[in-house]
Amino acid sequence: MTGEQADALRLVAGALTDAAGLALAHEPVPADQVVAGAPTTAYLALDASEAGEIGVWEMSVGAMRDVEVDEVFVVLAGDATVEFESPALASIELGPGSVARLEAGMTTVWTVRETLRKVFISR
Repeated sequence: MTGEQADALRLVAGALTDAAGLALAHEPVPADQVVAGAPTTAYLALDASEAGEIGVWEMSVGAMRDVEVDEVFVVLAGDATVEFESPALASIELGPGSVARLEAGMTTVWTVRETLRKVFISR
C-alpha cells in the first residue's frame, strides 16, 4: 500500500464505528488452508497508515491453517481455539473480550466453534 492509499483510508476522529455490527462479505477459505469443515472468512479495513492497519476479521465455523502477520486483536464475538504449529506453543482459547498478540511468520490452526469476529491492529 502506498502512502497516498494508506492516507485515504482513515477512521474519522471523534466518530463511532460499530465493529460488531458491520456487514462483512465472506469468501471460502482456499482449499489448501482448510483443515476441517468449509470455513469462510471476511475482512474489512477500517484504517491504514504508515504505522499499520486496523480492521475487522471474521471466520465461520470450521478449521483452517494460516501464516500470521504482526498483530494484536480483541475478540468481539465467537468461540475458537488457536493452535500454534510454529513456534510450538500452548494453544489459546478465544471468546468475547480475549486479547492476543501474534508475530509475523507464526503458523497456526484456527478452529472456530461459533463464528469468530475480531478487531485487529497489524503492522
